[in-house]
Amino acid sequence: MRRITVLGATGSIGQNTLDVVSRHPDDFQVFALTAHSQISAMAELCLKHNPQYAVMGSQNAAAELKSLLGQQTSTQVIYGEQALAEVSSDGEVDVVMAAIVGAAGLSPTLAAIDAGKDVLLANKEALVMSGQLFIDHAQRSGAKIIPVDSEHNAIFQCLPQAAQQQVGTMELTEHGIQYLLLTGSGGPFRDLPLDELSQQTPGAACNHPNWSMGRKISVDSATMLNKGLEYIEARWLFNCSRDQLKVVIHPQSVIHSMVQYTDGSVLAQMGEPDMRTPIAHSLGYPERLESGVAGLDFTQIAELTFKQPEAQRYPCLQLAIEACWEGQWATTALNAANEVAVAAFLQEQVGFTDIAKVCDSVLQSIQADEADSLQTLLAIDKQARLAANKWLQEYAQ
Repeated sequence: MRRITVLGATGSIGQNTLDVVSRHPDDFQVFALTAHSQISAMAELCLKHNPQYAVMGSQNAAAELKSLLGQQTSTQVIYGEQALAEVSSDGEVDVVMAAIVGAAGLSPTLAAIDAGKDVLLANKEALVMSGQLFIDHAQRSGAKIIPVDSEHNAIFQCLPQAAQQQVGTMELTEHGIQYLLLTGSGGPFRDLPLDELSQQTPGAACNHPNWSMGRKISVDSATMLNKGLEYIEARWLFNCSRDQLKVVIHPQSVIHSMVQYTDGSVLAQMGEPDMRTPIAHSLGYPERLESGVAGLDFTQIAELTFKQPEAQRYPCLQLAIEACWEGQWATTALNAANEVAVAAFLQEQVGFTDIAKVCDSVLQSIQADEADSLQTLLAIDKQARLAANKWLQEYAQ
């Protein structure tokens, strides 16, 4: 019986994790669930899974949840950043699913890493913001990192076993690997005329053709900034050089990513576009768990197509690739600027193509040395958010 903390339990990754966990009651016990402010959803999860702890983002949210639960469960309701760190690092915890969206997930994920937990990494920002710092912490503590994002989990599955044991430090050439191929659907606007991009609404951007995701991640998929963040993440997970990492558009989302070997072989991980597959893999690794996802019916797959992403259509992707090799300050600033810009777009304060303009402006405005501590990274994150909000204020005038 392994005890699990789910960071971001009310989000899509969190809920899918709990769906897989519930299929294996003899293997997993829920130790803690966390959410920011989704009180009703959290109450339902607590009643179903009876965690020892439920963590909310604020005192008010915790009080409301506690009142809603009443005497129906023995779950202790706590709140705040320190509480997040505590349920991530508690001695009773074996596995932490790191699925809090955004920069808010960095500190509790690092707490789990420092405590030597098995960390199932679904929070992109942990590596986008802290990269080398994150990997160094894992090396010191002996924490095991298993990627959950469908693309990174696909690459992980296609690696030799020896490389799987060296997340963050592997030398790809020593394992006969030429390069890694990250696939992306291209989002809902992949075939839209370029001159119509600026007119797209939040509703259209969130209408992903293949995946069911939250609104923020759906917008990131439409701009392909999501793929840019995954590119940065892959750089750190698999210790890539620039010429060892490529992005390709694959509209059908059947092949989730690929590994090209030096002998010409290409290994690809394939499956339905359902996050329960990589979640089940990461939960069970190195064994396989039943996920609730049906296998592919190859007689029903009409075609598998691929193409290069267009720079004009996806400027956010290009910004992310350049930031990846500029340094940790650049990826931290880009992530922060994008969070502010996407929030403004979802509130219809700016247009779709303005997201890239905000990100580009912030990157050009910030001058920073290489970040070498969590405090420095958080300061850059704050500086970038201020710069992004300044851009938005000027835009509104």
